[in-house]
Amino acid sequence: MQGASHLRRAGLLLAATLAASSAWGQSVALTGILGSKALLVVDGSAPKAIAVNESHKGVRLLQINGDAAIVDVKGQRQNLRLGEAPVSVGSRGGRDGGSRSGKLVLIADSRGHFIDRGMINGKTMQYMVDTGASTIAIGRADAERLELPYLKGMPMLMRTANGSAQGWRIKLDSVKLGDIELRDVDAIVAPESMPYVLLGNNLLAQFHMTRKGSEMVLEKN
Repeated sequence: MQGASHLRRAGLLLAATLAASSAWGQSVALTGILGSKALLVVDGSAPKAIAVNESHKGVRLLQINGDAAIVDVKGQRQNLRLGEAPVSVGSRGGRDGGSRSGKLVLIADSRGHFIDRGMINGKTMQYMVDTGASTIAIGRADAERLELPYLKGMPMLMRTANGSAQGWRIKLDSVKLGDIELRDVDAIVAPESMPYVLLGNNLLAQFHMTRKGSEMVLEKN
């Protein structure tokens, strides 16, 4: 049944979505479609099923269309899709973080996560710094949105919440964080959707990283 299928897909996203709220003001993610209702996570809170024209935490659902929804956030229409990174409205620091001359300054959110926007192969993505990851990790839905040819990559076996599944090793033409651009960067594409692109140590190793309180500074080596 379609409802059950969407619930299963929502389950893949839920734990990761609740683990990281956005540093970019109000964030909204679509984690499921339950018949005539959309399951929304707003600012990392518990998921809430709302019907068209209903509101939750200032987010009003305007339309449901297949695996997508249109919402109104602070007077702005936003398109949401299952599996995509949360849409954020009301940036604290401007596009692509506080970056200048090879230096990137990130501010932690309320859970201590460093989240910002960047670009992969010229397309916008939302990332989270993950020092526990060995390499950049991209969810399958984001890989498709970014038009990455991951199916041509090297197959690999990955452990997921539902057991082992196939992922792919790929090479990214470019990763841009603020005004810093890196070329030919290794990454993996996970078989499940993820709320953020995870920046792992293969990329972080190219920076000198310092942290003071809620601020992290990345300076290109």
